[in-house]
Amino acid sequence: MKLYSIKRGLLISTLLLAFFFLNACSATENVASGQEQTTTLTLAHIHNEASPVYQSLEEFAEKVEKKTNGSVNIKIYTDGVLGEETKVMELVQNGVIDMTKVNGGVISQFDETFSVFSLPYVFRDDAHFRQFMETDTVSQMYEDLEEVQLRGITFYDAGARSFYTADTKIETPEDLRGLKIRVMNNVTAIDMVELLGASPTPMGATEIYTSLQQGIIDGAESSPIALTDANHGEVAKQFSFDEHTRIPDFLIMSDAAWNKLDATEQQALVEAGQESTEAHNERWDQMIEDSMAQAEEEMGVEFSNPDQAPFRALVEPLLKEQREANHAIDALLKEIEAIE
Repeated sequence: MKLYSIKRGLLISTLLLAFFFLNACSATENVASGQEQTTTLTLAHIHNEASPVYQSLEEFAEKVEKKTNGSVNIKIYTDGVLGEETKVMELVQNGVIDMTKVNGGVISQFDETFSVFSLPYVFRDDAHFRQFMETDTVSQMYEDLEEVQLRGITFYDAGARSFYTADTKIETPEDLRGLKIRVMNNVTAIDMVELLGASPTPMGATEIYTSLQQGIIDGAESSPIALTDANHGEVAKQFSFDEHTRIPDFLIMSDAAWNKLDATEQQALVEAGQESTEAHNERWDQMIEDSMAQAEEEMGVEFSNPDQAPFRALVEPLLKEQREANHAIDALLKEIEAIE
């Protein structure tokens, strides 16, 4: 069985490499004049049409084509057809895929400074979070990804992450004890859930629905939008706004693909990213309201607002540990705390 899985994985990887090699060979196409060229960039993500990120990436692609007068266009692969985020990030890093949208927790596997976004209770509220995301510090973090053959373009607000379960109301940390909670596959998220008394269960986002349905997990953690855009509200009836983390999505590019563009095209990508982020964040705020209303009225989800103080107290050792272990994280946290 293991041998079969290995062979199957190798076959899929080989097919993907062959597919994108062929695409890469045809990515630069001569137009009618025979002098101008069009560069086609591939972008892969896991979302379906119901997701606000799906819409934002479509908008980004349209803006890039317009701003470059057609010299750069973007071909998008949706619904996770090319794999989960970690796998796609590896393909981007190796230059097989040009771009992807990836959760900040996944990026921390490639650059540990991004783990600051996975730390609990770092940001006071959405305004505090968005203010930090517009700083020169974050722009420098994008550029520093060059060390691992990547490049950050922009971010998309993914809201505050909170716990939701099949049927257990989470009002205190004690309510989490013994529950199997799906987390992203990163050490910080796993440690946080353990400190809160639950059993962390790493798995891909596309596995959550069936795992909740079959009782493999008792709950997960995300924003209310997951209840509707992934239909989790059909199998999870309790949502608790403990708001432990605010982990953004990032638009990431292969550094090799970035360096193939001229300076004007690079600037166009950055501008298109910033504009799509502004539109996304406005749309996100509205979708949070709409998703809560839909989940409550159509799916029977119950929302609760626990006192966050007991949760904060239990995870404080994780913040202390990260500060002592990593001077870069400590510096980032100090900068975040200084924002008024």
